[in-house]
Amino acid sequence: MQTTFTPDQLKDPGIARANEVLRSCVHCGFCTATCPTYQVLGDELDSPRGRIYLIKDMLEQGRPADAQTVKHIDRCLSCLACMTTCPSGVHYMHLVDHARDYIEATYKRPFMDRMLRAVLAWIIPHPMRFRVAMLGAKLARPFRALVPDARLRAMLDMAAVPIPPVSRNDDPQVFAPMAPKRMRVALMTGCAQKALNTDINDATIRLLRRLGAEVVVAKGAGCCGALTHHMGKTDQSHASAAANIRAWMAEKAGAGLDAIVINTSGCGTTIKDYGHMFRTDPLAQDATTIAGLAMDVSEVLTKLTLPEGAPKGIKVAYHAACSLQHGQKIKTLPKDLLKRAGFTVVEPADSHLCCGSAGTYNLLQPEISQQLKARKVKTLEAKVPDIIAAGNIGCMMQIGSATGVPVVHTVELLDWATGGPRPRALGASGPK
Repeated sequence: MQTTFTPDQLKDPGIARANEVLRSCVHCGFCTATCPTYQVLGDELDSPRGRIYLIKDMLEQGRPADAQTVKHIDRCLSCLACMTTCPSGVHYMHLVDHARDYIEATYKRPFMDRMLRAVLAWIIPHPMRFRVAMLGAKLARPFRALVPDARLRAMLDMAAVPIPPVSRNDDPQVFAPMAPKRMRVALMTGCAQKALNTDINDATIRLLRRLGAEVVVAKGAGCCGALTHHMGKTDQSHASAAANIRAWMAEKAGAGLDAIVINTSGCGTTIKDYGHMFRTDPLAQDATTIAGLAMDVSEVLTKLTLPEGAPKGIKVAYHAACSLQHGQKIKTLPKDLLKRAGFTVVEPADSHLCCGSAGTYNLLQPEISQQLKARKVKTLEAKVPDIIAAGNIGCMMQIGSATGVPVVHTVELLDWATGGPRPRALGASGPK
């Protein structure tokens, strides 16, 4: 794609990177075949190619974002299926992230939009605030029918899930390995996950220790910054990311780190991109180091060699989170691990398509999200599984809200298969 940025415009690192991405696009349209919003809405401007044209026009002219551009960029899930499909290697993620930053700086949203986005950015990255907000939403749920805004109703719907007790395993500390030590890793405990489902981190710690990993929860580490990053709130996202970089670098400089383990794939995609995010920052070198240490839990478990288990006669439908299969290009490891542990693994049709969770997307774009959720649940249930497994808390919440099939994290099943407790989500009457 030909671009016409001026030399002065190209002095801006964000514009320079956008120019590189735009120039790699050849207009082929392969991306439209795998874009969930294009399939649902049928509008070219709701495809990656259409959004690329809108972003190009906005950035080249150096004009403030307009309502049309904002509407179609907001509808993007950032599922990154287009990056998997693209034969030209267009790095759409960097382009759309820059566009969101530019929109945040140049466009004044309607009051309700500004309020909702500000509230989400203030609450969700902070587990205790999130817990308090969930309790408040539970009190408001009886009045849901009186709420006119679909986005507010979606927020109330999130409060339908039980709020688990705080897990003290998420506090800064070091867990000794339960087998001969093979590596020392930092566990990213996350933010929303600590409020919504504490079983995931607990299972991860047990499993890693059982396989010979010393696990540290680093003091000062918290939200990865993904949520605010994808809302264009760059200062907030970079502040969260910088805190993590400093916390993990302190551990690396101390007792050392072989990996940073991430069991929420949406976080993993962002942390692995810290090097790019901080490329012009004094933390650039440290950010690149941390990005290089970041690994999805499935990558670490593969290195640790999970024990082979006997067949269990349990059919697991594996849901591939977009941030894992498209963002991190991890497609087979979780399935291979589940099979090795003795589970029968099946995949739904159109496994490349997003479930509609996508961070805050299910709250800010509930109508589209609901359509994608219904499609995903239908394809998963068509496999008649005993359990649905996923590697991302957002996907688990999204799918779990629309199916009676138990939804658990992949690591919970692997922990169970190697001596850990039965996942709580399976209940007493589920598969044995």
